[in-house]
Amino acid sequence: MSQRPLRYAPDPATWDDEDRPYRAYSREELQRQLDGYDAVLSDAGDDGDGSDPSGSRDSTFRTVLRWGMRGLAAVIVLLVIAIGWLAVTAPLSRSLKPPTPPSITLLASDGTPIARRGAILGAPVDASKLPPHVREAFVAIEDRRFYSHWGIDPRGILRAAWHNVGAGGVREGGSTITQQLAKNAFLDSDRTAARKIREVMIAFWLEAWLSKDEILSRYLSNVYFGDNVYGLTAAAKHYFGRAPERLNVGQAAMLAGLVKAPSRLAPTTNLAGARKREAVVVGAMVDAGFLTPAEGRAVQPQRVLASRPQQLPSGTYFADWVLPEARDQAGEINTETTVRTTLDPELQRQAERVIRQAGLRQAQAALVAMRTDGQVVAMVGGRSYADSPFNRAVQAKRQPGSTFKLFVYLAAMRAGMTPSSTVDDSPVEIAGWKPRNDDGRYLGEISLARAFARSSNVAAARLTQQVGVKQVIKAARDLGITTPIPNEATIGLGTSEVSLLELTAAYAGIANGSYPIVPRGLKDVKGKGWYESLTSRTRRIPENVQDEMKSLLGSSLRGTGREARLTVDAYGKTGTSQSGRDAWFIGFAGDLVVGVWVGNDDNTPNPGLHGGGIPAQIWRNFMVSALDIAPVRAPVVVDEDAADPEAVENMAEIPDMSEAVDRAVDGAVDGAVGQAGDRLRDIGIDLRRGEDGSITVSPTRGRDRTPPPPPRDDRRPPDDDGGEE
Repeated sequence: MSQRPLRYAPDPATWDDEDRPYRAYSREELQRQLDGYDAVLSDAGDDGDGSDPSGSRDSTFRTVLRWGMRGLAAVIVLLVIAIGWLAVTAPLSRSLKPPTPPSITLLASDGTPIARRGAILGAPVDASKLPPHVREAFVAIEDRRFYSHWGIDPRGILRAAWHNVGAGGVREGGSTITQQLAKNAFLDSDRTAARKIREVMIAFWLEAWLSKDEILSRYLSNVYFGDNVYGLTAAAKHYFGRAPERLNVGQAAMLAGLVKAPSRLAPTTNLAGARKREAVVVGAMVDAGFLTPAEGRAVQPQRVLASRPQQLPSGTYFADWVLPEARDQAGEINTETTVRTTLDPELQRQAERVIRQAGLRQAQAALVAMRTDGQVVAMVGGRSYADSPFNRAVQAKRQPGSTFKLFVYLAAMRAGMTPSSTVDDSPVEIAGWKPRNDDGRYLGEISLARAFARSSNVAAARLTQQVGVKQVIKAARDLGITTPIPNEATIGLGTSEVSLLELTAAYAGIANGSYPIVPRGLKDVKGKGWYESLTSRTRRIPENVQDEMKSLLGSSLRGTGREARLTVDAYGKTGTSQSGRDAWFIGFAGDLVVGVWVGNDDNTPNPGLHGGGIPAQIWRNFMVSALDIAPVRAPVVVDEDAADPEAVENMAEIPDMSEAVDRAVDGAVDGAVGQAGDRLRDIGIDLRRGEDGSITVSPTRGRDRTPPPPPRDDRRPPDDDGGEE
């Protein structure tokens, strides 16, 4: 054996004090000792083949140790990552939140419920304070070893797998209560291996941080029991009319049995199935030792409430519109809440009635009624919500026809004109566009009041050109119109699309004397933020401009809107798009502003339909009921082409008795002719009574037709008739 070189043998003279014990050894002696150590080690490891296995063993040990440390480090890293993932994706606080948005019950302005949306949730329960038999019912049927496992139950999984194999399919699950809480609170319903792994990890996470009673409490507070009811508190009240603490054994067993198939076993619709499941749960409680056999036999089939609580509609046109705002106002809620709205139940019933009685045939209709400050008190978005929940009062964007002339005349009043100012009612050409009055008549120089009353198209086109398209657009924006408005002269005839709700709110601005009026459906409006306050300031309309606009709107009811006349001061405007595709009447009287739209969803023509017909009649009938006023028996009929409507109304007459009798007879005849004319007009026939008492029947000439908007790829205005109203 070769000598091992002495690796450390310095000169003893240079040794430090701590090396003193070794100074007695010479360099040669130290070398001999080292050689002896090497010989001993060599003999101890000699296996007879001349190899040196000690080095190999040391190398293997070091390799195993090195990989073991690496594995441990990897496990630690993965554990940290898993904990971080769980902390982010499965915060414990989420298990306290309901698995679905809680229900909001909308109340009318008088406090009566009108609709409920969302799940019925009860207050959280504390499992430690529940009677033992309530806890035991759920544990016996859902997770018998709940108090002994660590989130998963291997025995339960194997048992379920064995039963499923025997049944030839999935018939039984092996999820523990902890796993069910993990699934309900944190995961979706996908049936994938990855989701199952996440479920197991979250179950371990919950078991590590929560006590058994905390896990059971959160589970019972959010589990689904059918009938859109979540949580033990809500289920006990819904099915038995009592608190969870007062449930008897049979009631607790029935509720525990619902968890397996809540929709199918809900006792309100399947009492027999719920009772069979109750018996299964009672048997499980006996098997688990929670009940004695005698106590199990003593449990009777349970009864639920004799009648279900009053079922409110989950949706109406008004409820669909106001719900997002109601949830914003309610904020983050964990239990059922109520929100008071502005809806007036009586006015809503009247609105639905007049729509039903309007004789619409295949057409649809919408109505919005609001106070002058924007509080919506009635809303009908169609003939039947059950058949079509599409809200035509809010969601539909249609051409407003001559109702848009409100903004043209408002811009004119702002520019210094008055109702007595004049405008040329004669044919005009604007950049290749030739608007025409539908009846083909042109009256020359007329007052703005008369032009508005007869809804002259050429007058509106000339005014738009005179005050400027931008000023008309500004008037519309000021009064709250948010839909796109093209920078074209044709907008004065109502070629841009708007919603009934926005247009009605714009008319409310004139009635209120301020703008913009924002439609709202909640009684209590939360305070605005500073930015919203700066950007949505309410401005006053100058008193003289408001009076002038009301004068114009009043003259319209003596012209194209004569069918909407009331026995009180009323103001409004008719509107019709081309071929009767859209017919409108929007106006106000008293403290109500009401808009009505009639048309087809597919935008097909309605021959004979115009704003001064069915929409004006719907508006009038609603106002008569809403304001509780007497109807107009013999409305003044104005020939708008022969005389100024205001002149007819202001003519003074001193009648004698014979004239009074004549007027009474004429009024009765006019009333009868008017009613027959209304019906015939809907089918395209015009029935009129002349001054000499003769009756004339002729095809209807559209009253308020507005051309469709020009093609967007051709910026030239349309060269057609335009709309009358």
